[in-house]
Amino acid sequence: MLTLHRAALVLPDPADPTAPLHVDGAVLVRGELIEAVGPYPELAAAHPAARVRDWGDALLTPGLRQPDGHRLLELAYHPDPREGVGDEPVPDGLVGETDGTRCGASARRGLQRMLGFGVTAVAGPFERASVRTAVARSGLAALPGGVPVPGGVPGSAAASGDVRDAGGGGSLDPLAVLPLAAALHGRLAVGGRADFAVFAPGADGPRAGGCRATVLGGRLVFRRR
Repeated sequence: MLTLHRAALVLPDPADPTAPLHVDGAVLVRGELIEAVGPYPELAAAHPAARVRDWGDALLTPGLRQPDGHRLLELAYHPDPREGVGDEPVPDGLVGETDGTRCGASARRGLQRMLGFGVTAVAGPFERASVRTAVARSGLAALPGGVPVPGGVPGSAAASGDVRDAGGGGSLDPLAVLPLAAALHGRLAVGGRADFAVFAPGADGPRAGGCRATVLGGRLVFRRR
Protein backbone atom coordinates (compact mmCIF):
# COMPACT_ATOMS: atom_id res chain seq x y z
CA MET A 1 0.00 0.00 0.00
CA LEU A 2 1.14 3.53 -0.80
CA THR A 3 0.88 6.18 1.90
CA LEU A 4 1.44 9.87 1.30
CA HIS A 5 2.53 11.85 4.35
CA ARG A 6 1.79 15.53 3.76
CA ALA A 7 3.18 18.41 5.83
CA ALA A 8 3.48 22.18 5.51
CA LEU A 9 7.26 21.80 5.31
CA VAL A 10 9.29 18.69 4.48
CA LEU A 11 13.00 18.84 5.28
CA PRO A 12 14.66 15.81 3.66
CA ASP A 13 18.10 16.57 5.09
CA PRO A 14 18.19 19.55 7.50
CA ALA A 15 21.82 18.73 8.32
CA ASP A 16 22.77 19.75 4.76
CA PRO A 17 22.17 23.49 4.18
CA THR A 18 22.24 22.93 0.41
CA ALA A 19 19.55 20.23 0.42
CA PRO A 20 16.14 21.23 -1.00
CA LEU A 21 13.11 21.69 1.20
CA HIS A 22 9.50 21.32 0.16
CA VAL A 23 6.76 23.75 1.14
CA ASP A 24 3.46 21.82 1.14
CA GLY A 25 5.58 18.74 0.67
CA ALA A 26 5.11 15.03 1.08
CA VAL A 27 6.87 11.71 1.53
CA LEU A 28 5.50 8.75 -0.40
CA VAL A 29 5.97 5.44 1.41
CA ARG A 30 5.57 1.93 0.06
CA GLY A 31 5.98 -0.74 2.71
CA GLU A 32 9.14 0.02 4.69
CA LEU A 33 10.75 2.26 2.08
CA ILE A 34 10.49 5.81 0.78
CA GLU A 35 9.34 5.86 -2.83
CA ALA A 36 9.40 9.62 -3.43
CA VAL A 37 9.91 12.98 -1.72
CA GLY A 38 8.65 16.22 -3.19
CA PRO A 39 5.78 18.72 -3.51
CA TYR A 40 2.47 17.28 -2.35
CA PRO A 41 0.40 18.41 -5.38
CA GLU A 42 2.76 16.61 -7.78
CA LEU A 43 2.93 13.38 -5.76
CA ALA A 44 -0.82 13.35 -5.12
CA ALA A 45 -1.54 13.78 -8.82
CA ALA A 46 0.88 10.99 -9.75
CA HIS A 47 -0.50 8.60 -7.10
CA PRO A 48 -4.24 9.28 -6.74
CA ALA A 49 -4.87 5.94 -5.02
CA ALA A 50 -2.37 6.58 -2.21
CA ARG A 51 -3.72 6.90 1.32
CA VAL A 52 -3.03 10.41 2.61
CA ARG A 53 -1.98 11.34 6.12
CA ASP A 54 -2.20 15.11 6.28
CA TRP A 55 -0.16 16.56 9.15
CA GLY A 56 -1.31 20.13 8.51
CA ASP A 57 1.07 22.91 9.54
CA ALA A 58 3.73 20.49 10.78
CA LEU A 59 7.38 20.00 9.88
CA LEU A 60 8.39 16.56 8.64
CA THR A 61 12.05 15.56 9.09
CA PRO A 62 14.20 12.45 9.41
CA GLY A 63 13.87 10.78 12.80
CA LEU A 64 16.13 11.62 15.71
CA ARG A 65 19.02 9.74 17.27
CA GLN A 66 19.15 9.24 21.03
CA PRO A 67 22.88 9.41 21.86
CA ASP A 68 22.45 8.56 25.55
CA GLY A 69 20.86 5.17 25.00
CA HIS A 70 23.25 3.25 27.24
CA ARG A 71 22.50 5.30 30.31
CA LEU A 72 18.79 5.65 29.59
CA LEU A 73 18.16 1.95 28.94
CA GLU A 74 20.80 0.10 30.97
CA LEU A 75 21.14 2.32 34.04
CA ALA A 76 17.91 4.32 34.34
CA TYR A 77 14.65 2.62 35.33
CA HIS A 78 11.43 3.36 33.43
CA PRO A 79 8.49 2.81 35.79
CA ASP A 80 5.43 0.80 34.92
CA PRO A 81 2.32 3.05 34.97
CA ARG A 82 0.79 0.66 37.50
CA GLU A 83 3.50 1.64 39.97
CA GLY A 84 1.93 5.07 40.29
CA VAL A 85 5.21 7.00 40.34
CA GLY A 86 4.96 8.75 36.98
CA ASP A 87 6.75 7.96 33.75
CA GLU A 88 10.01 9.87 34.16
CA PRO A 89 13.14 7.67 34.12
CA VAL A 90 14.66 7.07 37.54
CA PRO A 91 18.40 7.83 37.20
CA ASP A 92 20.60 4.83 38.06
CA GLY A 93 17.48 2.88 39.01
CA LEU A 94 18.90 -0.30 37.46
CA VAL A 95 22.43 -0.04 38.84
CA GLY A 96 23.20 -3.37 40.47
CA GLU A 97 19.98 -4.93 39.13
CA THR A 98 20.42 -8.59 38.13
CA ASP A 99 16.84 -9.41 37.15
CA GLY A 100 16.97 -9.56 33.35
CA THR A 101 13.19 -9.63 33.04
CA ARG A 102 12.84 -6.38 34.99
CA CYS A 103 15.62 -4.73 32.97
CA GLY A 104 14.06 -5.81 29.67
CA ALA A 105 10.61 -4.56 30.67
CA SER A 106 12.09 -1.21 31.73
CA ALA A 107 13.95 -0.91 28.43
CA ARG A 108 10.79 -1.66 26.43
CA ARG A 109 8.93 1.11 28.25
CA GLY A 110 11.85 3.50 27.73
CA LEU A 111 12.01 2.74 24.01
CA GLN A 112 8.26 3.23 23.65
CA ARG A 113 8.50 6.61 25.35
CA MET A 114 11.40 7.65 23.09
CA LEU A 115 9.12 7.16 20.09
CA GLY A 116 6.97 9.94 21.50
CA PHE A 117 9.86 12.34 20.94
CA GLY A 118 10.55 11.35 17.33
CA VAL A 119 13.46 9.00 18.10
CA THR A 120 14.16 6.39 15.41
CA ALA A 121 17.74 5.41 16.37
CA VAL A 122 19.41 4.79 19.71
CA ALA A 123 23.10 4.49 20.57
CA GLY A 124 24.61 1.88 22.88
CA PRO A 125 26.61 0.10 23.97
CA PHE A 126 23.99 -2.35 25.25
CA GLU A 127 25.64 -4.82 27.58
CA ARG A 128 22.57 -6.48 29.07
CA ALA A 129 21.13 -9.25 26.91
CA SER A 130 17.56 -8.31 27.81
CA VAL A 131 18.16 -4.71 26.73
CA ARG A 132 19.75 -5.80 23.44
CA THR A 133 16.68 -7.93 22.77
CA ALA A 134 14.33 -5.05 23.58
CA VAL A 135 16.19 -2.73 21.21
CA ALA A 136 16.25 -5.32 18.42
CA ARG A 137 12.51 -5.98 18.73
CA SER A 138 11.62 -2.27 18.93
CA GLY A 139 12.51 -1.63 15.29
CA LEU A 140 14.67 1.37 16.20
CA ALA A 141 18.07 1.48 14.54
CA ALA A 142 20.77 0.40 17.01
CA LEU A 143 23.92 2.51 16.79
CA PRO A 144 27.29 1.64 18.30
CA GLY A 145 28.43 3.58 21.34
CA GLY A 146 30.42 6.75 20.84
CA VAL A 147 28.70 7.66 17.55
CA PRO A 148 29.84 11.22 16.77
CA VAL A 149 27.10 13.82 16.95
CA PRO A 150 27.35 16.27 14.02
CA GLY A 151 27.97 19.80 15.16
CA GLY A 152 29.44 18.82 18.50
CA VAL A 153 32.57 20.52 19.75
CA PRO A 154 35.56 18.18 19.31
CA GLY A 155 36.41 16.56 22.60
CA SER A 156 33.10 17.51 24.21
CA ALA A 157 30.44 15.14 25.51
CA ALA A 158 28.09 16.11 22.69
CA ALA A 159 30.73 15.45 20.03
CA SER A 160 31.39 11.97 21.38
CA GLY A 161 27.72 11.11 21.38
CA ASP A 162 27.51 11.11 25.19
CA VAL A 163 25.32 13.92 26.50
CA ARG A 164 25.54 12.94 30.14
CA ASP A 165 27.82 15.88 30.83
CA ALA A 166 26.35 18.17 28.18
CA GLY A 167 23.44 19.38 30.25
CA GLY A 168 21.26 16.49 29.16
CA GLY A 169 20.34 15.00 32.47
CA GLY A 170 19.32 11.81 30.67
CA SER A 171 16.46 13.42 28.73
CA LEU A 172 14.44 11.07 26.53
CA ASP A 173 14.04 13.94 24.05
CA PRO A 174 17.20 14.58 21.99
CA LEU A 175 15.93 18.06 21.08
CA ALA A 176 16.10 19.00 24.76
CA VAL A 177 19.90 18.81 24.60
CA LEU A 178 20.88 19.04 20.93
CA PRO A 179 20.07 21.31 17.98
CA LEU A 180 18.04 19.70 15.21
CA ALA A 181 20.97 19.20 12.82
CA ALA A 182 22.91 17.34 15.52
CA ALA A 183 19.94 15.28 16.68
CA LEU A 184 18.91 13.93 13.27
CA HIS A 185 19.59 10.39 12.13
CA GLY A 186 19.97 9.91 8.38
CA ARG A 187 17.95 11.65 5.70
CA LEU A 188 14.81 11.16 3.65
CA ALA A 189 16.04 9.52 0.46
CA VAL A 190 14.29 7.51 -2.24
CA GLY A 191 14.93 3.83 -1.56
CA GLY A 192 15.83 4.48 2.07
CA ARG A 193 13.94 3.18 5.08
CA ALA A 194 10.90 5.25 5.95
CA ASP A 195 11.99 6.49 9.38
CA PHE A 196 10.83 10.03 10.09
CA ALA A 197 9.08 12.29 12.55
CA VAL A 198 6.47 15.03 12.42
CA PHE A 199 6.82 18.08 14.66
CA ALA A 200 4.73 21.06 15.64
CA PRO A 201 6.14 24.19 14.01
CA GLY A 202 8.28 26.56 16.05
CA ALA A 203 9.96 29.86 15.35
CA ASP A 204 13.28 28.14 14.66
CA GLY A 205 12.13 24.69 13.61
CA PRO A 206 11.09 21.65 15.67
CA ARG A 207 11.07 22.29 19.40
CA ALA A 208 11.59 19.99 22.35
CA GLY A 209 8.45 18.10 23.25
CA GLY A 210 6.78 19.01 19.95
CA CYS A 211 6.66 15.59 18.27
CA ARG A 212 3.24 14.88 16.77
CA ALA A 213 4.00 11.54 15.11
CA THR A 214 6.78 9.03 14.51
CA VAL A 215 7.02 6.65 11.56
CA LEU A 216 9.35 3.69 11.82
CA GLY A 217 9.93 1.44 8.83
CA GLY A 218 6.81 2.89 7.21
CA ARG A 219 4.62 2.16 10.27
CA LEU A 220 2.96 4.90 12.30
CA VAL A 221 4.25 3.92 15.73
CA PHE A 222 3.35 7.10 17.63
CA ARG A 223 0.66 9.74 17.19
CA ARG A 224 -0.05 12.43 19.73
CA ARG A 225 -3.72 12.58 20.64
